[in-house]
This record gives sequence, C-alpha cells and structure tokens, in this order.
Amino acid sequence: MSEFPALAQEEFRRLCEFLYRRTGMIFTEAKRYYVERRVVERMLATGSDSFPDYFARLRADAQGEIELFVNTFTVNETYFYREDHQLKCLTSDLLGSRIRTRRSDAALRIWSVPCSTGEEPYSIALWLLENWALVDDYEIEIVGSDIDTRVLGLAREGIFGKRSLMRLSPYLIEKYFVSIDAERWQIIADLRESIRFSQVNIVEPRQTRPHGRFDIIFCRNVLIYFDDASRRIAAENLYENLLPGGFICLGHSESMSRISPLFDVSRFEDAIVYQRPDGGAHADR
Repeated sequence: MSEFPALAQEEFRRLCEFLYRRTGMIFTEAKRYYVERRVVERMLATGSDSFPDYFARLRADAQGEIELFVNTFTVNETYFYREDHQLKCLTSDLLGSRIRTRRSDAALRIWSVPCSTGEEPYSIALWLLENWALVDDYEIEIVGSDIDTRVLGLAREGIFGKRSLMRLSPYLIEKYFVSIDAERWQIIADLRESIRFSQVNIVEPRQTRPHGRFDIIFCRNVLIYFDDASRRIAAENLYENLLPGGFICLGHSESMSRISPLFDVSRFEDAIVYQRPDGGAHADR
C-alpha cells in the first residue's frame, strides 16, 4: 500500500473513534484497508513521518486537516434523476400537500442533504421546471448541503460528465446545459445561481439548526453509513429542520420506521416517504 506500516489495532481504534465523533460514520475492521488507504493518502500529503505524527496533526486540526481528512471518506455516487419516482411524488403529491393551507407568497423550501456534487438539487430544480405547473406561482428555495467541502465546490461549478447526465434526455441537456467539450457540460448560470450550497454535518445540531425549517428534505443513501445511535441523532436533527407536516425522502434501502418514532409513514402512488406530524389528524396515505 505504501512505505508506511499498517496501523496497530489501538491506532486503528482511536482513528475510527475520532472519525465517528466527527461524522457519525462507523468503520470496523472489515473496512480497515479502506481506512488505511485514506490515512496514507493524507500522511503523504502532509509529509507526516508516522501515524502518531499525523494523528497529532489531525487532532490539532493543523491547516484545516480535519476537513481534508473527512473529505476523503465521503461517498459521492450520484447522477441526475436518480430514484426519480420520488421526484414524481414531489410534484404529484408532496408539493400539493404543502401549499394547501399556505399563502402563495410563502416560500417553499427544499433541502438536499447530502447533495454531493450537486446532481440531486439540480435534478429537483429541473424536475420542477419541467413537471410542476405551479412552479412560477411560488417562491422556491432549494438548498444543497454536504459535509465534504470539495464536492460543494464542484456542485457550485456545475460541470458534469456523461455518466452524471445519462438519464437526461437530449432535450433537457440542450435546454439546461452548455457544452464545454465532448465529455463535459455545465448547467446554465440561472440554475447554478438559484441553488444555495452549504457545509453541514447532519449529526451536529449546531450545523443543522441554522439552516432553518424546510417543507421537504431529501436525505438519501447516507444513513446506511451510520450506526443506530448516529442514525437516531440525525433523524432528530432532520425532524427539527422540518416544518410541521413536512416530508423527508430517504434512499430505497433506508427506513425511518426502523430509526425513529418521530415520523409518520406517508404512502403515495409513486413513493413511501416520512412526515413530521402537523399536530392534526392525518392518516397513512
């Protein structure tokens, strides 16, 4: 793997505990090779002579090392219109539910967290423009957040390759993207400027609370990397970031019912989502 020796068992344990406290992500011996590769990457980048030397730098957060270290552990598998049945549910049911009892001048807020390199929040914007007849009648705020500052920079830049765009029609690519070369396209400036991107750790309430409350949260395919305790903390934080009656969409392999009793299950034709109770009676849909 490198000139550095493998981590001793106690070193590996201390490092995983540090990562868990910072991110909520849990790594066991089964992931040792994955973890050690990333440690070696950062040791080489920082010129550290040994793991104790690097770990001291990490704990001291020398030159922002914690942020750089955490960035190496994030998984950024994404593309446009991923799990688009939830996007269909967004325009066929969720937004209708949210606007039923509110003024038309009240902003609709949608949060994509984690947003990775931006495909999800941009997908939400594209889907609304193309599929929601009332899109021009409401102020819509879309926020994309992630713990990884590197991918947030890429999201703001909005440049994507063929794989990211593989589920978009030529019509949508022509309408909403500008070709850079044969392999890359940049989403148009109007859309880049319409989405706000921010850093957030969803197990840290001091970071989630300032984002305010949302009508709908997309939090897909991240809770599977947490242990039960971190999932509950994340669920409680997301609950506090939802308006009463608001909805949260998880990944297809995730179930809020197994994580927290705070949410009601809402069953729609296109998707099963989870709802913060609004204080009134509302049955399973």
